[in-house]
Amino acid sequence: MFKYLKFMSLHLMALIAIASITLGESYISMGFAIWVAVYLGGDMIFGDDVQAPNYRFTAILTWQLWLALPLTMMLVFVCCWQFASQDIGQYGAWVSSLSGYDVLLARENTSVVQYGVMVIYLGLVVGVMATITGHELTHRTWQPVSLLIGRWLLAFSFDANFAIEHVYGHHKYVSTLDDPATAPRGRNVYAHIVISTIKGNISAWHIERQRLLRKQLAVWSWHNKALRGYAMSLVIILWVFWLAGWQGLSFFVLMGLWAKATLEIVNYMEHYGLVRAVNSPVQAHHSWNTNKRVSSWAMFNLTRHSHHHAQGQLPYHQLLPYPQAPQMIGGYLSTFVITLIPPLWHRLMLPKLQHWDGHFATPIEYQLAQQANANSGIAAYQACA
Repeated sequence: MFKYLKFMSLHLMALIAIASITLGESYISMGFAIWVAVYLGGDMIFGDDVQAPNYRFTAILTWQLWLALPLTMMLVFVCCWQFASQDIGQYGAWVSSLSGYDVLLARENTSVVQYGVMVIYLGLVVGVMATITGHELTHRTWQPVSLLIGRWLLAFSFDANFAIEHVYGHHKYVSTLDDPATAPRGRNVYAHIVISTIKGNISAWHIERQRLLRKQLAVWSWHNKALRGYAMSLVIILWVFWLAGWQGLSFFVLMGLWAKATLEIVNYMEHYGLVRAVNSPVQAHHSWNTNKRVSSWAMFNLTRHSHHHAQGQLPYHQLLPYPQAPQMIGGYLSTFVITLIPPLWHRLMLPKLQHWDGHFATPIEYQLAQQANANSGIAAYQACA
């Protein structure tokens, strides 16, 4: 039973986030501290998970993914309630009557600093709960319900079209110069967030345009999945504005943009500096991998990224740990933090890239790696060229 329950840690953390936002004041920072302690400390304490159990009741695993949508909606509702001028649906009165804690008064006393923490906190929560779950679901192109739920989850970070570019673009072009999500050697994470976002949307539009032309359908029509993706985010924006006005919408936009940035940071971590010859098969060594236990459970085995790219259509519970694949600096959250300090990131990644060049690269990839080092703009990398 535990092999199923372990993937519910994400849902528990979402409930903690909903509770801490509802309670307001310093409880917001407390919720954020719990989140960081669990994911950062957990990976450091509990080590790796390299088990690959068999799952008989796979429908349970799918329901766990679907649950992310109502939880995300509830989380956004609570955030809107924090900024609303009224007690939406008498939510505050209901919580106060159950708990004996005056959440309406706490809402009035919540400081601007706590709202700032809330942006960072909720952006990360949505980035994990909605974006990563949406990633898994949108790979299930054979399950219309899963695909629809996945796109709605991605729409909370204005990125429903990730379902187009990622599945049909990124997985085809990963670790080549044609992939917006693969950061070349020397690029810092802040530049990557902007570059990958812009090029990713352009790529999604191009992919969808080509699909419609093949089917002889109008590009500017409801048949266009990219346009429908933007419309999905617009629906959420209108819902938020209806609930909480301009203040709530301003918060939501900041949170959503930060959640989108977290996705691009994760892309950066997963493929930074790796190279592949165009038209050569995608293999396990074209992604950075990690088997940290807590990250794996919280992210539905996204951490087993090497196998995910080697066989992109496999559901998360069938992914293998691939301990022989190139490994990240640490778990997802600890690696995430390191990316935000570019000098430290480049210093720590240099020996890993040197090892990759010497132990994983094919002869053609080795030449591409040397060119990438020369073009990196970083002296330590250029010395290896």
